[in-house]
Amino acid sequence: MSSGTNDKSVKPGRKQAAEEREKRLKAALKANMAKRKQQVRARKDIDNKAE
Repeated sequence: MSSGTNDKSVKPGRKQAAEEREKRLKAALKANMAKRKQQVRARKDIDNKAE
């Protein structure tokens, strides 16, 4: 019976942990996309200077 109360207390924690993980992943993806865009711009600049 006590495990029933533990399950209820664990589920919101798991949901919150999942939401926090989702936020971290989203932030990391956004940072990676920005980094890739910057790399593409830098490569274009190098290519333009070479011509």
